Amino acid sequence: MFRKILVAIDGSEPANRALEAAIEEAGVWNAEVHVIYVVESGLFSSLPMDNTLEVIYSVLQKEGEEILESARKKADSAGVPLTAHLRQGHAGSQVVSLAEELGADLILLGSHGKSGVDRLLLGSVTDYVVRNSPITTTVVRS
Repeated sequence: MFRKILVAIDGSEPANRALEAAIEEAGVWNAEVHVIYVVESGLFSSLPMDNTLEVIYSVLQKEGEEILESARKKADSAGVPLTAHLRQGHAGSQVVSLAEELGADLILLGSHGKSGVDRLLLGSVTDYVVRNSPITTTVVRS
């Protein structure tokens, strides 16, 4: 039985499918859904913070807020309680960390996100979570 389900979202189609699966599971188990969107600040950590980077970060954060709001609306229409979390850092480690903080019973992830470059440079977020999470993790495929 699942009480708390965490789903990582980034606005991609695989992440949207993972969100839909989380909402379905929550309906079956009468569970709460938590969604996480991570602004990958690690991409900029070695660069000096100037106005350009601040603008880019601001744009990424706004995108995250919009994606989380869209998730909230989907859950509301299904009658499922949803809590949104906006974090910054390495997406994989933030997902694992939040799952542990919440005492989540299940993590749902899309099979891949929207950034092929991210997988090339940092390794797949999904792969990272699957390998490092002590919590049951399900990969939702296309």
